[in-house]
Amino acid sequence: MSDKKLKKSKKLDIRTLTMVLVLIILWVAFTASTGGNFITTRNLSNLIRQAAFTGIMGVGMTLVIVTGGIDLSAGMTMGFIGCIMAACQVWGGMSTPVTIAIGLLLGCIIGLAEGAMIAYTGIAPFIVTLGAQLIFRGGMLAVTKGQTVAPFQESYKFWGTQYLLPHVGWALALVAIVALLLSELSRRRAKQKYGSLTESMAEMLIRWGVFSVLIIGAVFVLNDFKGIPIPVFVMAVVVIVFTFISQKTTFGRSVYAIGGNIAAARYAGINVKKNLTLVYMLNGLLCAVAAVIYTARLNGGTAQAANGNYELDAIASAVIGGTSMTGGVGKVSGAILGAVIMMSIDNGMSMMNLDAYWQFMVKGVILVAAVWFDTQTQKRK
Repeated sequence: MSDKKLKKSKKLDIRTLTMVLVLIILWVAFTASTGGNFITTRNLSNLIRQAAFTGIMGVGMTLVIVTGGIDLSAGMTMGFIGCIMAACQVWGGMSTPVTIAIGLLLGCIIGLAEGAMIAYTGIAPFIVTLGAQLIFRGGMLAVTKGQTVAPFQESYKFWGTQYLLPHVGWALALVAIVALLLSELSRRRAKQKYGSLTESMAEMLIRWGVFSVLIIGAVFVLNDFKGIPIPVFVMAVVVIVFTFISQKTTFGRSVYAIGGNIAAARYAGINVKKNLTLVYMLNGLLCAVAAVIYTARLNGGTAQAANGNYELDAIASAVIGGTSMTGGVGKVSGAILGAVIMMSIDNGMSMMNLDAYWQFMVKGVILVAAVWFDTQTQKRK
C-alpha cells in the first residue's frame, strides 16, 4: 500500500474513533444525568430503533454526498411516500405487500427523476432537490387534506413495532460473526495478492474479535428487553447490502471516482450521467424503506412529517459518520454511527427534560465540529 493511501486510511480511522469517543462521552454523561435510566436495556432498544429510521436515510444520503451532491428533499420524499402508502391501504384497502411495493416503486421513480434532471440537464443538486422538497411538501397536504390517514393493518405495523425472537437474534449474530471473519480473511488474501498487506494476522483477529464482542453485546442488550427490533434488522440488511454495493462493485467504485474527480472519472470511461442517476434512484428507494418504518411506527400517514427536518438529520448522520461534503470520501456504516449519535442526543436530552432548542444547538455544534474536522483533514493532504 502506498504511503498516501496508508495515511488516508489512518485519517479515516482516527475520525471514526473520534466519533466513537464522542458517543461514549455522550452515553456516560446522559447515564450520570438521568440516574442510570439512559443505559437501561429498554431505553437503548428504543434509541437504536429510532436511529434505524434516520440511519437508513443516512445511507442513501452518504452515496449522494460522496458524488459531491446533496438531497434536500429526502425528508419530504419519505413523508410523501408514507402518505401515499397510507392512502393505498387505509382508503384503498390494498394488502401490505402491494402497499409496500407501491411505496418502493414510487421511491425509485422519484429518485430516478431527480437524478436524471441533475445528471442530464446540469441543474445543481441543491436546486433540483430544493424544488422537489417544496413539491412533496405540497403533495403531502394534497393527499392527506391535512389530516392523519390511519390506521394501518397489523401486518404493516409489524415493520415498525415488532421484534425478532431472541433465538433468531442469536442465530443472526452467529451468522454475522462468521461472515465478518470470512470477509476479513478474503480482504487479507486480496491484499496479499497485490502486495498491499500492512497488518499482521494478530491485528486482523483482534479487530474481528472487537467487532464480534460488540455484536454479541448488542444482541444481548436488545434480547434482554424484547429482542432485535424489526427496524434495526432492516437497517442491518440495508447496511450489508449497500456496503457490498459501495465497496465490491464497479458501480460503487465509480461513485467514489465521480466524487473524487468528476473530470478524471469521465476520462477513465465512467458513465457519469448514468451512475449519478442510479445513485439518486437508490437514495429514493431508501427514502421509501424509511417511509415504511416511519409510518408503521406511527400507525398512519401524516403531513406532519414535513415538520421533522428528517433530511437534515440524514445529512448530519452522514457527515458526522465521516462522509466528506467535498465528495469522494465516506462509508455506509459511518452513517449508522452518525445516526446513533444524533438519536442519543435527542433521547438523552428528552430524558433530562431539557427544552427542544438545546437538542438542535448541541446537534448543530457536533455537525459543525465534524465538518471542521473534515476541512482540516483536506487541508493537510
